[in-house]
Amino acid sequence: MEGQVRARYVARSREIAARRLGDEVVVMSARDSTLFSLNEVAGLIWEAADGVTPLADIVERAVCSAYDVDGAQALADAEELVDRLAGHGILRVSGEPITRDEV
Repeated sequence: MEGQVRARYVARSREIAARRLGDEVVVMSARDSTLFSLNEVAGLIWEAADGVTPLADIVERAVCSAYDVDGAQALADAEELVDRLAGHGILRVSGEPITRDEV
Protein backbone atom coordinates (compact mmCIF):
# COMPACT_ATOMS: atom_id res chain seq x y z
CA MET A 1 0.00 0.00 0.00
CA GLU A 2 2.97 2.27 -0.37
CA GLY A 3 2.06 5.62 -1.89
CA GLN A 4 -1.64 5.06 -1.26
CA VAL A 5 -3.35 7.81 0.74
CA ARG A 6 -5.65 6.64 3.49
CA ALA A 7 -9.07 8.29 3.64
CA ARG A 8 -9.79 10.66 6.51
CA TYR A 9 -13.29 11.11 7.89
CA VAL A 10 -14.48 14.06 9.96
CA ALA A 11 -17.51 14.49 12.19
CA ARG A 12 -18.80 17.36 14.29
CA SER A 13 -18.63 16.81 18.04
CA ARG A 14 -21.82 16.74 20.08
CA GLU A 15 -20.10 18.98 22.63
CA ILE A 16 -20.42 22.14 20.57
CA ALA A 17 -22.94 24.79 19.71
CA ALA A 18 -22.93 26.16 16.16
CA ARG A 19 -24.91 28.72 14.18
CA ARG A 20 -24.64 30.03 10.63
CA LEU A 21 -24.52 33.83 10.50
CA GLY A 22 -24.49 34.99 6.89
CA ASP A 23 -21.40 33.58 5.18
CA GLU A 24 -19.79 32.45 8.45
CA VAL A 25 -20.40 29.64 10.92
CA VAL A 26 -19.81 30.43 14.58
CA VAL A 27 -18.86 27.41 16.70
CA MET A 28 -18.36 27.25 20.46
CA SER A 29 -16.64 24.39 22.23
CA ALA A 30 -18.46 23.26 25.37
CA ARG A 31 -15.18 21.79 26.60
CA ASP A 32 -13.37 25.11 27.01
CA SER A 33 -15.83 27.77 25.76
CA THR A 34 -13.53 28.61 22.85
CA LEU A 35 -15.37 30.49 20.12
CA PHE A 36 -14.52 29.99 16.45
CA SER A 37 -15.70 32.01 13.48
CA LEU A 38 -15.40 29.86 10.36
CA ASN A 39 -15.20 31.63 7.01
CA GLU A 40 -17.35 30.56 4.08
CA VAL A 41 -15.03 27.76 2.92
CA ALA A 42 -14.42 26.41 6.42
CA GLY A 43 -18.18 26.58 6.99
CA LEU A 44 -18.79 24.39 3.93
CA ILE A 45 -16.38 21.79 5.29
CA TRP A 46 -17.89 22.04 8.78
CA GLU A 47 -21.43 21.53 7.53
CA ALA A 48 -20.43 18.53 5.38
CA ALA A 49 -18.50 16.82 8.22
CA ASP A 50 -20.93 13.93 8.65
CA GLY A 51 -18.45 11.24 9.69
CA VAL A 52 -19.13 9.02 6.68
CA THR A 53 -17.97 11.14 3.74
CA PRO A 54 -14.18 11.16 3.24
CA LEU A 55 -12.61 14.60 3.65
CA ALA A 56 -11.24 14.45 0.08
CA ASP A 57 -14.80 14.00 -1.24
CA ILE A 58 -16.06 16.89 0.91
CA VAL A 59 -13.35 19.15 -0.48
CA GLU A 60 -14.04 18.08 -4.05
CA ARG A 61 -17.83 18.44 -3.80
CA ALA A 62 -18.18 21.44 -1.49
CA VAL A 63 -15.04 23.50 -2.07
CA CYS A 64 -13.65 22.73 -5.53
CA SER A 65 -17.10 22.80 -7.13
CA ALA A 66 -17.83 26.23 -5.63
CA TYR A 67 -14.40 27.87 -6.05
CA ASP A 68 -11.69 27.87 -8.69
CA VAL A 69 -9.01 26.26 -6.52
CA ASP A 70 -6.36 23.59 -6.94
CA GLY A 71 -7.73 20.36 -5.49
CA ALA A 72 -4.47 19.27 -3.88
CA GLN A 73 -3.96 22.65 -2.19
CA ALA A 74 -7.62 22.78 -1.09
CA LEU A 75 -7.29 19.32 0.48
CA ALA A 76 -4.04 20.26 2.25
CA ASP A 77 -5.70 23.41 3.64
CA ALA A 78 -8.77 21.40 4.72
CA GLU A 79 -6.59 18.83 6.49
CA GLU A 80 -4.84 21.60 8.40
CA LEU A 81 -8.20 23.15 9.33
CA VAL A 82 -9.76 19.90 10.58
CA ASP A 83 -6.63 19.03 12.56
CA ARG A 84 -6.78 22.43 14.32
CA LEU A 85 -10.49 22.06 15.05
CA ALA A 86 -9.99 18.48 16.25
CA GLY A 87 -7.31 19.77 18.62
CA HIS A 88 -10.01 21.87 20.27
CA GLY A 89 -12.40 18.93 20.46
CA ILE A 90 -15.01 20.33 18.09
CA LEU A 91 -14.29 17.90 15.25
CA ARG A 92 -13.37 14.23 15.34
CA VAL A 93 -10.96 12.87 12.71
CA SER A 94 -10.57 9.16 11.93
CA GLY A 95 -9.20 6.82 9.31
CA GLU A 96 -12.53 4.98 9.36
CA PRO A 97 -16.14 6.21 9.04
CA ILE A 98 -17.42 7.65 12.31
CA THR A 99 -20.85 6.71 13.63
CA ARG A 100 -22.93 9.25 15.52
CA ASP A 101 -22.45 7.17 18.69
CA GLU A 102 -18.67 7.64 18.45
CA VAL A 103 -18.67 11.42 18.27
